[in-house]
Amino acid sequence: MDLDQKIRRLQGPILVLGGSGFIGANLLRQLLKLREDVFGTTSRFPAWRLEGLSEKNVIVVDLLVDSNLDFLIDKTKPGTIFNCVAFGAYSFEKDSQLIYQTNFNLTAKLLERLASRQISCYVHAGSSSEYGDKSAAPSETELPAPNSDYAVSKIACANLLYFYGKKKQLPCANLRLYSVYGPLEDSSRLIPNLIRCGLESKYPNFVSPDISRDFVYIEDVCEAFIDTALNLKKEDYGESFNIGSGQKMTISDVAIFASKIFNISKEPTYNSMTNRHWDVIDWYADVTKAQELLVWKPQTSFKDGLLKTTEWYKGLEDKERYHQSSKKFGLDIIYSVTAIIACYKDNKAIPIMYERLKKTFIKLNIDYEIIFVNDCSPDNTEEVVQKISRIDKRVIGISHSRNFGSQAAFKSGMEIATKNACVLLDGDLQDLPELIEQFVEKWREGYDVVYGNRTKRKAPLFMQLAYKAFYRIFDYFSYLSIPYDAGDFSLMDKKVVQAILQFPERDLFLRGIRAFVGFKQIGIDYVRPERMFGVTTNNLAKNIAWAKKGILSFSYTPLTILSFLGTTLLLVTLLLAIMQILSRILFPGLAPKGITTVLLTILFFGSVNLFGLGIVAEYIAKIFEEVKQRPHFIRHTIIKDGEVRSAYNSVKKLNKYKGEKYD
Repeated sequence: MDLDQKIRRLQGPILVLGGSGFIGANLLRQLLKLREDVFGTTSRFPAWRLEGLSEKNVIVVDLLVDSNLDFLIDKTKPGTIFNCVAFGAYSFEKDSQLIYQTNFNLTAKLLERLASRQISCYVHAGSSSEYGDKSAAPSETELPAPNSDYAVSKIACANLLYFYGKKKQLPCANLRLYSVYGPLEDSSRLIPNLIRCGLESKYPNFVSPDISRDFVYIEDVCEAFIDTALNLKKEDYGESFNIGSGQKMTISDVAIFASKIFNISKEPTYNSMTNRHWDVIDWYADVTKAQELLVWKPQTSFKDGLLKTTEWYKGLEDKERYHQSSKKFGLDIIYSVTAIIACYKDNKAIPIMYERLKKTFIKLNIDYEIIFVNDCSPDNTEEVVQKISRIDKRVIGISHSRNFGSQAAFKSGMEIATKNACVLLDGDLQDLPELIEQFVEKWREGYDVVYGNRTKRKAPLFMQLAYKAFYRIFDYFSYLSIPYDAGDFSLMDKKVVQAILQFPERDLFLRGIRAFVGFKQIGIDYVRPERMFGVTTNNLAKNIAWAKKGILSFSYTPLTILSFLGTTLLLVTLLLAIMQILSRILFPGLAPKGITTVLLTILFFGSVNLFGLGIVAEYIAKIFEEVKQRPHFIRHTIIKDGEVRSAYNSVKKLNKYKGEKYD
C-alpha cells in the first residue's frame, strides 16, 4: 500500500494531540489532505504551524486541565489517537515540574480514560533521549541510563504504556523518535540554522565535530505513526520502537553535506556552540524491531530530506517571522505577572476581562496567571470563573465566605500569587487591562511600582471634584505623600508585594501602604472609563468612609488640631475671664447681663468637646479593630482546573508550590 491508502485505512475519528507542534502539525496536515474526521489540539489559536487549516479541525484546549480530557474524548470519540505532546526536549525548557506534568502526568490521566473505551490504537511520541548515556544503537530492551528530567519523564511514559499494553490490553505503542527534521521544525534547531546560514554561504555554530546524530525526515516519522496504528499486533501492545534512519551522522558529516549542497567554501568552526549537558558522542538508532514488527522503514536520505526542507524554507513568504517563532523566544518568565481582579457583581464583565488580559499577556509574550477574587458576590461569579478555569489552567478563582471589601480581596490574591509581579484591577473593567503593557515596560526599565494615574474619569462632575479634593486633603493632612488621583490599579514587583504582606493592620488602605513601603515608583496617565455593566456599588457615604479610612490610617493631624484647639480655647477662656473680672471692677455698668452669653459659651465648648470626643473615638475604634486581630478575609473555596475545591487544602498546595518556585 502507498501512504494515501494507509491513511484511508486508519480507524477514525483520528485525534492528534499536540497538533500545533512540529511533529503533530506535519502529521495533522498529512492526514487532513485525505480525511475530514481528523482533529488536532492546540493551546492557542491561531497557531503559525496550523495556518490555513479549518477551525473545525482544530480544538483549542488546555490538556493539563483534567476535565478537558473528558470533554475532548467525548467530543471527538476517537478511534485512533496520536499523542505528540511533549515539553523539555529543548535546552531552554528547564521547568522540571512542567516537564513531568506534561510528559507523564498527562499521559497517565489520558490512558486511564482510554482504558475504558474501545479504540483502535494509541501511538505515543517517545524520544531516543530515553536511552540517555546508552545511546549508541541500543535495542529497545537495553536498560536506559537517563541523563535529564526529560529522559526520566519519557522513560516513565514508556513503562506506563508497557503496563497498559501488557496488563490491560490497551492497543498502544511508544515510538522512540530520533533527530526528526523537516518543514515546520523549530527555527532554533540545527537543520533550520544550517539551511538559513547555508543560503548565505556560511556555516552555523557547531558543537564538537565528533558528536553524532540520527537524522530522520519528518515524512518518514509521520508514516511510522500511521504504520504503527495499522500494523500493531496484540502481542506487541505496550512495546517501544526505535524510529530513526539507523545511520550514524557526525556533526562533521553534516558540515560536509552542507558544503556540497550550499557551495560553502569556508571551513566550519567547531566547538563554537556549547554542548548540552545530555550530549553524548554516539547517538543513533537500531531500527530492526520497527522494520520487522511495524513493517516500517525510512525512505528519505539525509541529502534528499535536506533539499526538501531547503525548498520549503525558500518558499516562506516571511522568513523573519519563522525565525522569531522559535520556542527559544518563548514566554518571558523573568517579567512574569499575576493579575488579581477584585470581583463584586461583575459576572458579565469577567469573561471580557479574561479575554482582554489574555490578549495583553500574549502580546507581551510573558508568563502569567489570572486570579479572580469573588468577594461573596450575589451573582453567579463563581460559576463564570469556574467555566473559564476549565479551559485555562492559568486562571484561579477565590471565593470569600462573605464580603470583606476590595482591599481584602487584593490581599487574598497577593498571598497566593506565584509570579514576579502583581497587577491589581477592579472587576468592572474601569481599570484598563491594555495599560498593563505600559506597566511592564516601566517595570523592565527598573521601576518597582507602576500605578495608573487617573487624569480624567467618566463620572458626575460632583464626584470628579470630590475625588480630586480627597487626594489633596489627604496629602495636606497626612505624614505620607501619595500620588494624586492614583487608585489601586497598579503593578508591583514581587519584593514590594512581599513587603506589603508583612503589614499586620486589619483596616487596609492599599494605595497608602503602597506609598509607605517606598521603592522606585512611577505613574502612567489614563482616562478611567465608566463601568461597562450595571451600576457602581459606591455611593457618597461609602466614599466618605473610604476617605476617612485613608486619613485616619496615615495622619495624626486631626488629633493635633484638637490639641491645638484645646490649648487655644483654654487661653481664650482665661483671657475672657480676666477681662470679665476687670470689667466688673472698673466698669460695672458695662458688664454683660442675661444668660445668652453663658448659653452660647456652654454650647460652643460643649460642641468642641463632642467633636473632639468623636475624633478620638474614631482612632480608638481603629485601635479596637486592630487589637482584635481578626483575619482580613476568610476563603470559602478555591477554583482551579474547572473544579471548586475547599479553600483550606487548596491554599496549602498553592503556597507549597509558591515556596518551591521562589524559596
